This record gives sequence, structure tokens and C-alpha cells, in this order.
Amino acid sequence: MLKRFACKWVSLLLAILILTATLAGCGSQGSGQKATGQAPAGQAAANRTIVDMAGRQVTVPTQVNKVFATSPVGSIMVYTLAPEKLAGWNYDLNEVERKFILPEYQKLPNLGGWYAKNTANIEEILKIHPQVIVSMGYMDNTALSQAEQIQKQLQIPVVMVDGELTKLDQAYEFMGDLLGDKRRAQELAAYCRDTINEVAAKVKAIPLDRKVRVYYAEGSNGLQTDPATSQHTQVLDFVGGINVAAIPPQRGPGGMGMSSVSLEQVLSWDPDVILSWNVAQGGAYETILQDPKWQSLRAVKNHRVYQVPHGPFNWFDRPPSVNRIIGVKWLANLLYPDVFNYNLVATVKDFYARFYHYNLSEQETDALLAGARGK
Repeated sequence: MLKRFACKWVSLLLAILILTATLAGCGSQGSGQKATGQAPAGQAAANRTIVDMAGRQVTVPTQVNKVFATSPVGSIMVYTLAPEKLAGWNYDLNEVERKFILPEYQKLPNLGGWYAKNTANIEEILKIHPQVIVSMGYMDNTALSQAEQIQKQLQIPVVMVDGELTKLDQAYEFMGDLLGDKRRAQELAAYCRDTINEVAAKVKAIPLDRKVRVYYAEGSNGLQTDPATSQHTQVLDFVGGINVAAIPPQRGPGGMGMSSVSLEQVLSWDPDVILSWNVAQGGAYETILQDPKWQSLRAVKNHRVYQVPHGPFNWFDRPPSVNRIIGVKWLANLLYPDVFNYNLVATVKDFYARFYHYNLSEQETDALLAGARGK
């Protein structure tokens, strides 16, 4: 009997030793998975590697809840897609801009950015802990170098997003995957794609002798402008307008800056239409209409001077972001109403509801279009 009892204890001890060894092996295997960055079975990985729109491999969090953009171009994109994930703005929103921004996002901090003048507040950006930085805009070596420098300085992944007007559908699809909101991204991408395809197809059918000659009046005196091929006049080029400004583009292949011109040059170009910055932006719309020096121009005499709608963002330019999609429809309708016979009020309301999360009233729509509609 004593012998049988001893055998039972030996068997029990052996079983305990085997179980302990097995558990130790499992623990070692789990430690190995963490060391190699692999998540345990059934758990999502903390990070993933993606390829951004510049072809760069970037490791980003699998779940992205807070992002910051290097410029207003990217901030507008994020706001239209997933406003709850926007960490801050790049400048102080003015009264006109705040009017069309949802109240809970009007007070997001101004963190500056890396555009025009470098105003990025590094200390404040790091305090709010964005998980990803979005660099959206013109894709060239300068932008690539800047993205790499920001990523190295902040130790936060920077993804590059193509801001080209005709690629905004792809930009939304990329951002939808990054932010985990593919369904809404697909909706906005489809709107951009349908708009671009429709307008491009119809513009091809407009004969050259029917193309409208346009001067884009920038600045407080209307005597700054951008030529054709500049990213700042891409909406005009795209809808088939002829940019009369026969001047070289400023600063690089994207034409990133305004050029000063003389009134004599504008008089010699004698455009059919003048597009001016909005009065709310400090534009020259009223000056052009009232100053005797401008009155001999064909556009002024024929009452074809228009201010570009603005609110929350300019429909034509500055910043050249997704706000240009409604600008494409507006300007196409303005220059070629027989070709682009949109119900402009309904179109504007639909765009604001889709992209800006804002339901416009009739009065607000009329105010946006003040000075921006043809006869």
C-alpha cells in the first residue's frame, strides 16, 4: 500500500513538471512575438506599414484617432472626412470661416504649419500628441524633403497626400483607409470623381472660338495674379477658361506665388471676365467695379466682374484643397451656362451638406453667391 502511495506521488510530481515546462514554453513564445512586433493571436497589431501617395513606406498606428496637417490643404481634407480626428487648424479662422464650421471644431487650436512662412508651433503640436501628420499638396522633391524633415524632427509619422485637383478621389480613398472611415471616404471620392469626369468630358466639346478669356484679380488692388499652369488657377484651366495673364509662374513647377502686374498689362489683355478675391478676403471686387481706371475694360463694361465665393473656404484657390470641387461646378456654370446648366443653389446646398456637414439656408446660399452669379 505504501508503495502504491509513493508511485501516485511520483506520477503527480512528473505531471506538474511537464505542465510547468509547457507553460514556460508558451510564455517564451509570447515574448518572442512582442519582440518582433507581432500581435498575439486574436489581437490587432498596434502599428501597420502603408505606402503613401508619394510611394513612401510609412509605419502608422492601426487605429488613428488624432491627426494634424502641415497646411490648410490637408486640414480641410481631414475636416470634410473625419472632423472628430482633426487636432487643430493652421491659422486663426475668421468670422466668415467660423460661420460654416461646426461649433465643436471652431475652437480647435491654431498650431501653425509648414506652408508659406513656417509657423508650426512644435511645442504645442507635441503637447496634443497627434498620431499622424498629413502633408497634402503639390508633390515634388521639395515637399518630399520637407515631409522627411518634419517626421525626423517630431518623431511622428508623416504621410504625403496628392492634392492635385483631378486626384482628389484617390486622396479621399487613401485618407479613408488611413483614418478607418472607408465608407464615407468612398462617398466623397465618388462625388469628386463624377464632377471631374463630367466637366472634363463637356469641356472637350467647347470649340476654341467659344472659350472665355479670364483675368484672375488677386490682392487688395486686383493687380496680382497667377498664369495658366499654376496650381492656383487650376480650376480656371480645368473648366476651359483662357487665362489671359501672359506671365511666367512664380517659384517652382507648381507656381506657388502671386505675380504683380500693372493695370496697363490688364488693359492690354482686355479679358471677357474678371474673377476677383471676395470682399471678405480683402479683395478688389468693389474697386474694379467703381474705380474709373478699370472702366474701359470689356469685362467691366459688360458687367462680367465676379467675386469668388468664400466661406468657409475659397471655392477657387488659397487654399487649393477640396473646396475647389464646388468651385469647378460654379465656374463651369458661370462661364458656359448653356453647357453646364446646373441648379446652382441646389448644387451648393448638396455640396455643403456632404463635405462641410452644414445645411445651408436659402439666405446663406444667396449670401455665398452674392456677386458670383451671371445674368
